[in-house]
Amino acid sequence: MSKKLWEKNIAVDTEIERFTVGKDREMDLYLAEYDVLGSMAHIIMLESVGLLAKDELAALLTELKKIYKTAKDGDFIIEEGVEDVHSQVELLLTRALGDTGKKIHSGRSRNDQILLDLKLFTRAQIQELVTHVSALFDVLIAQSERYKDVLMPGYTHLQIAMPSSFGLWFGAYAESLADDLELLLAAYRICNRNPLGSAAGYGSSFPLNRTLTTELLGFDSMNFNVVYAQMGRGKMERTVAFALAGVAATLSKLAFDACLFNSQNFGFIRLPDAYTTGSSIMPHKKNPDVFELTRAKCNKLQALPQQITLIINNLPSGYFRDLQIIKEIFLPSFGELKDCLLMTTRMMNEIKVNEHILDDPKYTPVFSVEEVNRLVGEGVPFRDAYKQVGLAIEAGAFTPDRNIRHTHEGSIGNLCNDRITALKQKIISRFGFEKVNNAEKELLK
Repeated sequence: MSKKLWEKNIAVDTEIERFTVGKDREMDLYLAEYDVLGSMAHIIMLESVGLLAKDELAALLTELKKIYKTAKDGDFIIEEGVEDVHSQVELLLTRALGDTGKKIHSGRSRNDQILLDLKLFTRAQIQELVTHVSALFDVLIAQSERYKDVLMPGYTHLQIAMPSSFGLWFGAYAESLADDLELLLAAYRICNRNPLGSAAGYGSSFPLNRTLTTELLGFDSMNFNVVYAQMGRGKMERTVAFALAGVAATLSKLAFDACLFNSQNFGFIRLPDAYTTGSSIMPHKKNPDVFELTRAKCNKLQALPQQITLIINNLPSGYFRDLQIIKEIFLPSFGELKDCLLMTTRMMNEIKVNEHILDDPKYTPVFSVEEVNRLVGEGVPFRDAYKQVGLAIEAGAFTPDRNIRHTHEGSIGNLCNDRITALKQKIISRFGFEKVNNAEKELLK
């Protein structure tokens, strides 16, 4: 069994090792390429302050680029007996370069290494999420425009209420995603600050240049205070989890609507047959399983901030092993949400709407407010108009004018989709992904 980076002359009890390592080897595979990027920036900085020779730096960078490619290709493994990704990278370097490989740890701790890895991983995952959210947004806006003149009943208390439209329905979820992007942007800003150089949370006596590693890795700034850099572990994940939960909440509500509207009792929309599943006993069934699973998965994701809170809630400043457990629930969450986004985008792109819902006389009362407003426009006091229309409905004598004339911003006749799209584009432009992408490309040259 390989020795740990911290192990001296006493071997760790096997069961203690199993319990304390837990799922770290499995979870750290998410972080391998980012651990390499962080190491590359760190050793460039070490050479600049005289803690590595130029030839040592060149040799280390060559080997690290090989390890990065292995990780990027999905072939990186953490060997049995190796504690974590940091140990595995250092082991591979030491095998290739001897003692030079051991020098990459100067001026840092596994504490600031994992902080850095998590931030590099998270900002990359947020970038992917923004792409997926934007793609769903675009489909929803396109469908909103396509069906903007098709009316549907709006509901309050699950009772028919007022006329709505498919343009409004699709567009509402698009604007919800724009707000979700705003929250993702705030989370990204908190994530995109450099903790490297904080070591175990109290800095280092080496003359580290933290500004240089911040620039090399494309961060907006560093976490300036080294104690706060360590305190940020768990806080960053919780903040990002709230942003993920925001997207998940939008998807969950949309999925519930889709399941409801697809049922025969509503019949507002129809899903492609290929996107539904059947029953083992009922030959007529076409079940919206994709939306049902999306609803469940997204409801689970909305619990993520609370799970993280309960892990970190009563911890004082400084590092504690409790924080390791966050990885198990946090790292896989991005893949789960991206999967739901991809499925929802496909479904919403192919969905078909019932263009004649309001032909059914049971929906006639939804036009009551239109009639009240028409009477008010003719000078009838609102309360008198309300009573007059109400009595007509009760007497079965209500004949509505189905010509809807809503013109104000955001209504049936004025969806503001262009302004909602401009809002989304403005938010995405503020992420500044180009700076990060260019910095990483420069490191890997």
